[in-house]
Amino acid sequence: MDIFERIASYRAENERLAWSGTFKEYIELLRKDPTPAKTAHSRVYDMIKSHGVEEINGRKRYKFFEQEIFGLDRAIEKLVEEYFHSAARRLDVRKRILLLMGPVSGGKSTLVTLLKRGLEQYSRTIQGAVYAIEGCPMHEEPLHLIPGELRPEIEKELGVRIEGNLCPSCQMRLKNEYDGDIEKVRVVRVLLSEEERVGIGTFSPSDPKSQDIADLTGSIDFSTITEYGSESDPRAYRFDGELNKANRGLMEFQEMLKCDEKFLWNLLSLTQEGNFKAGRFALISADELIVAHTNETEYKAFISNKKNEALQSRMIVMPVPYNLKVSEEEKIYAKLIAQSDMKHVHIAPHALRAAAIFSVLTRLRESKKQGMDLIKKLRMYDGEEVEGYKEADLKEMQNEYLDEGMSGIDPRYVINRISSALIKGDLECMNALDVLRAIKDGLDQHPSITKEERERYLNFISIARKEYDTLAKNEVQKAFVYSFEESAKTLFENYLDNIEAFCNWTKIRDPLTDEELEPDERLMRSIEEQIGISENAKKAFREEILIRISAYSRKGKKFEYSNHDRLREAIEKKLFADLKDIVKITTSSKTPDESQLKRINEVSRRLIEEHGYCPICANELLRYVGSLLNR
Repeated sequence: MDIFERIASYRAENERLAWSGTFKEYIELLRKDPTPAKTAHSRVYDMIKSHGVEEINGRKRYKFFEQEIFGLDRAIEKLVEEYFHSAARRLDVRKRILLLMGPVSGGKSTLVTLLKRGLEQYSRTIQGAVYAIEGCPMHEEPLHLIPGELRPEIEKELGVRIEGNLCPSCQMRLKNEYDGDIEKVRVVRVLLSEEERVGIGTFSPSDPKSQDIADLTGSIDFSTITEYGSESDPRAYRFDGELNKANRGLMEFQEMLKCDEKFLWNLLSLTQEGNFKAGRFALISADELIVAHTNETEYKAFISNKKNEALQSRMIVMPVPYNLKVSEEEKIYAKLIAQSDMKHVHIAPHALRAAAIFSVLTRLRESKKQGMDLIKKLRMYDGEEVEGYKEADLKEMQNEYLDEGMSGIDPRYVINRISSALIKGDLECMNALDVLRAIKDGLDQHPSITKEERERYLNFISIARKEYDTLAKNEVQKAFVYSFEESAKTLFENYLDNIEAFCNWTKIRDPLTDEELEPDERLMRSIEEQIGISENAKKAFREEILIRISAYSRKGKKFEYSNHDRLREAIEKKLFADLKDIVKITTSSKTPDESQLKRINEVSRRLIEEHGYCPICANELLRYVGSLLNR
């Protein structure tokens, strides 16, 4: 890539996007397409929707968030549908502050950053174009130039809604520069940018004694008062507060509830009436989405104070809990590691999964459902099937505790521990045991963990280790199976022949001797017992398989053993059981003979080529599984 060519291309793109014209030309532009006159809330909602919406099992998944936010589909769906969608339709929800409330490192800041970056990109598209009065410090909607008396019929003609009034600066310029001639007022296209403070603002609380309300609403420019003679002259005022600059877009209120009360009073009128008070001017109109974030402890302290009732009633509180899906938690860790300078260290398969299992276990709460333990719950939450439980049970568990996921170990802690282990050990490859050891060592240093919590967390590390042991054994046993798929298919076809004969009261013809034989009950039971099918339940299970085959056949599809999760598990376990002794002898032998050495090398090669291992972690895995099988 030619760097300067790319820079020139970027500059040319900005020049292409630039538009300048009179207010009259802007009106003609709206006649063709009224979308530029949309509200800030509509702009945010349309931006999210423009990236695509997918519906899975009745739930909406918004693709805009999926590259950065993991495992919060339910929270995001609620946020988009209940707040952004409603606000975009001008329902009363738009007159509320959006408060994201959740535990530390739960994704609140990432979510807001995504919205800000998304708006910046969207304003560069045709659908997201934003136009403003040229020179206005608040990038004001040009339609505010239209007098109030004329608005109803102009709204009807253009198919738009006009809300808000000219800012003091534009009122003066209209009078002095344009002699009140609205048609000649210059209008330009603006690109939203946090860096250039156009349509995106960020307010962060600091020391209440030193922070000034001017940070929000702008301030008097004392150097010009002698020139203009009055504090109420707009030319003697800097309209550069975050509320001014965030007009037409989004204002992020970081750690909102840490703010001094006087900073929050301005939001009362802004949220309800769409205006705020600044200096010695009339109320200033502003169209912006205010999004704040805080943690649960601060929120509880805030609502317990009666003085905050007025502001509390103007808030929509959206809980943002920790992710409760193991597979999504893995993605969080992978993303954070990829952003570091430690990408050269190989992370062995299942290492991040072991850490994710531990993290999610700390966030789950025991279900009251009979026979449901935390591991079963963890699997169901991650989309796995658990025998004896259905989709209805999953939904029931998800609604059992409204605050589930609001506590537990945060991703930042786990990444800190992984980072520490990577730096200290100067490792080339990190496996699951290294990760779990690092997490365990860090529990003593964690400042906010009580003795009881530490015991619970140590137990969860043990559970995560057991889960990893199972994964490791399965991985090695699979690699030991020569042509695993072929072996599985052969066993599967054999099983199907036998259950078909059993259910139809017929016999099986031996392909070699051509003699008729009774169905092989021993073979069928040896497979079914792997997944706990009892003697009484075998007939129903076999009939269910035949019904499934028939359904596939009607649709012109071939039924494979992998199409039935429980049957696939049974076939794999049966193959593994038959191979266990071979695996045990080969992996644990200190001085392997030539055939054992050949098999070990073959298995290592398969682990490296097909399962993502490197030579270091492949050998460590084989040694570890050998010790497990000998226990």
